This record gives sequence, structure tokens and C-alpha cells, in this order.
Amino acid sequence: MSNTKFGTFEDLVEMTPEHLRAIPIRLKETILKIDPNTCEVVRLGDRAATFGVGPKKMSEGYCYIMPHAKWVNLGFYKGADLADPEHLLEGSGAKLRHVKIHLREQCDNQALFDLIKAAYYERKMALGLN
Repeated sequence: MSNTKFGTFEDLVEMTPEHLRAIPIRLKETILKIDPNTCEVVRLGDRAATFGVGPKKMSEGYCYIMPHAKWVNLGFYKGADLADPEHLLEGSGAKLRHVKIHLREQCDNQALFDLIKAAYYERKMALGLN
């Protein structure tokens, strides 16, 4: 039996330091522009919201929003496989990569939009959901 505590995106925003709350809201708006039918799963125990083509975090999720004390991570489950010409992605895991966002204005970076879009299409293609 899982100990995962699920919640709403609003719960996650409430857990976010007040000075950063505009960031996850704006990131979600951007994700919804790319994938209006995204499957959103908020795992409060992980302190993250996953967005995907289905509810399974690692196989169907393409990105996640994870607030920290001084920034918000926009993470990508298959980030190591994404083209990143602006070198925004950080991380050294086998697949996971993330972008640290400190200011709401960073959410409007075209390169960030392109990463989300690429991650979304990668999951659709990998799962045969063209």
C-alpha cells in the first residue's frame, strides 16, 4: 500500500513560499497552452505536480513542477533525451533533468516553452499516442 498523499494544484501552491507562488501558476498556464488535456497528478508527499499523457509518473509524465525554498524546479522525466540548445537543463541522473526558476519572468522564456513542448511530444510518440 502506497503512502503517497495526493492533493490539488492549489494545495501545492499553498506549500510554496509566498514570494515564489506566481511561478508554478505561470508554469501550469504554459503547460496547458501546449497540452490542454494534460493529466495532472499532484503528489503532496513528493511536493510536486506531474503533467503527462496519463497518470503514471515515470512512464506517462513528461514534466513536473516542484517548489523549493528559493526556486521552483520545472523537471522533465526524460530530460536527458531532450535537445537543449540554450543549456537550461540541469542534473546528472540517467534521465531526469530540471530547470531552476527563480523569477516569474523566466517562465516566459521561449526555450522553456520549447522544452515543455518537446517533452510532451516525446511522450506521445514513445507511447504511440500520435
